[in-house]
Amino acid sequence: MHETQYAIEMVNITKKFPGIIANDNVTLQLKQGEIHALLGENGAGKSTLMSILFGMYQPEEGVIKKNGEIVKIHDPNDANNLGIGMVHQHFKLVECFSVLDNIILGVEDSQLGILQREKARQKVLELSQRYGLSVDPDALIEDISVGMQQRTEILKMLYRDNEILIFDEPTAVLTPAEIKELLQIMRNLSAEGKSILFITHKLNEIMEVADRCSVLRKGKYIGTVDVATTTKAELSRMMVGRDVEFAVQKDEAKPEQVVLEVRDLSVASKLSKKNAVNNVSFQVRAGEIVCIAGIDGNGQTELVYGISGLEPVQSGSVLLCGKDITHAPIRKRSLLGMSHIPEDRHKHGLVLDYTLEDNMVLQRYFEPEFVDKLGFLRRKNIRTYTERLIEQYDVRSGQGPVTLSRSMSGGNQQKAIVAREIDKDPQLLIAVQPTRGLDVGAIEYIHKQIVAQRDAGKAVLLVSLELDEVMTLADRILVMYEGEIVGQLNPKTATVTELGLYMAGAKKEDV
Repeated sequence: MHETQYAIEMVNITKKFPGIIANDNVTLQLKQGEIHALLGENGAGKSTLMSILFGMYQPEEGVIKKNGEIVKIHDPNDANNLGIGMVHQHFKLVECFSVLDNIILGVEDSQLGILQREKARQKVLELSQRYGLSVDPDALIEDISVGMQQRTEILKMLYRDNEILIFDEPTAVLTPAEIKELLQIMRNLSAEGKSILFITHKLNEIMEVADRCSVLRKGKYIGTVDVATTTKAELSRMMVGRDVEFAVQKDEAKPEQVVLEVRDLSVASKLSKKNAVNNVSFQVRAGEIVCIAGIDGNGQTELVYGISGLEPVQSGSVLLCGKDITHAPIRKRSLLGMSHIPEDRHKHGLVLDYTLEDNMVLQRYFEPEFVDKLGFLRRKNIRTYTERLIEQYDVRSGQGPVTLSRSMSGGNQQKAIVAREIDKDPQLLIAVQPTRGLDVGAIEYIHKQIVAQRDAGKAVLLVSLELDEVMTLADRILVMYEGEIVGQLNPKTATVTELGLYMAGAKKEDV
C-alpha cells in the first residue's frame, strides 16, 4: 500500500526563542485539497509553526516536504515560489497604497519598465468574481474595513497562483456576516483543489469548515482528529488540557447610580462627509454591563474614540461620574476612573517595542508607587507589580516582565492589556472586542473578570461583534446601525434572530 501523498509535511519541527520552546518536535501533515485546522491556546506555537512554513523563521530541527520532496524555505519568496501563501493575523498591507497596488506588490508585470496595471486589474477582478471576494481595486487600504483588507490579502495569494494557503486567525477581526462569507470562500478554494491550513481557536468554525484538525498545546503536538467524528468538548479538552465552561455564570444585575452619560453625541467619519456617530444618547450605570452590538463599521469604533478621547467629537457631551469630560485630555479621563481595552491592541493598546513591565505602568508611571520624589522610576516596584499581574492573568511570555511586547503572541498581548486596565480599579471599564483572538480558556477567564467588575459595582461598556459574547455577557444590549442606536434589547428575552434584524437595519424602535 503506498503512503498518502501529502501536499505539505512538516516533520519533527523544533523552534526555540529566548526562554521558550515555541515548537517542540511537531509534525503536521496537510492533504491535497483539504481544509486542515490548527488549534491551540494563545502562545501554543501555531503562528510560529506557520511562520516557519512561510519562511519567516528557520527551525533548529526538522524538515519540510512538499509532495513528498524535501524543500528548503529560506524566506517568504521561497515560499511563494513553492506556491505557499499566507494571510497573517495582523495584515501586512501598505496603508497608503490602493487595493490593486497591494495585490501586485512584488510581482508587478511590466513591459519596457511600464507597469501593466490594466492587465493586473483584469486578473484581480476575475479572481474576485470567481471566488466571491468583492473588493474595490482603487480604494486605499487606510479607507476600507478590516474585512475588505482581509479579502485583499487573500487576493494577494490567489494573484500569485498559490496552491497552499495559510490563514492565521483569519476571523479574529471579522463580523459574523464576514465570517460566514470567509468560511464560504475557504470552501470554494478547497473545492478548486487548494490546500488550506487554518489557524484558529474558534471551535464553531472548525466544526463548520475543517476536514481534519491538529492540536498544539504549549508547543507540543497533541494529535490530529477527523472533525466529522469529534465534538467541541473533545477539541477544547485537547487544547486546554481540562474541561472548559462555555456558559458565563452571572447573577442578576443590580444597577445603581449613572457612571457614564452620553448626550446627543456626534463624531465625524474619516471615510465620508456624514457623521460616523449621529446624535447618540445612552447611560451606563454602576453594576451593569451595557453592550453595544452591531455589524462592524456602523460607528461603534468612532463612538468609543469619542468617549475615550482618541478622537474629537463634533457635538454633544460625555459625562463621567457627573463630570463633563467631552473635551478632557486622555490622562484626565484615566484619572477620573476610565479604563479602556481598545479595539486595536497594536495601535492603541501597547507600545510594542517597550517591555511588558513598561507597558503595564503606561498610565500610572507617575504615581508615587512607581516614581520617587526626584522623578526616577522605582524599577523594583514596577517589576513586582508586573510579576503579580503576569501571575494573576496567566500572561505567557518568554522572559517575564522584561519580554518585549512585540515578541508575545497576540492573545497574550491582549491578556496584558486586560490585566492593566482592570487592575487600575476603574469606575468605568470600556471593553472593545476584549476576547478577540483569545482561546476558550482565556475567554472564560476574561468573561469572569468582566462580570466580577460589574459585581464590584463598576460600570462596564462592552463593544463586541461576537453575538455569543453579546448574548451571554450583556445586561442590556444597544444596537448600532449606521451611526445611530436603533434598538435596546434585553438579552434574556431577545433572540439572536431579532438581534440580527436590528443589526442589519431591518428593524428599528425609538430608543
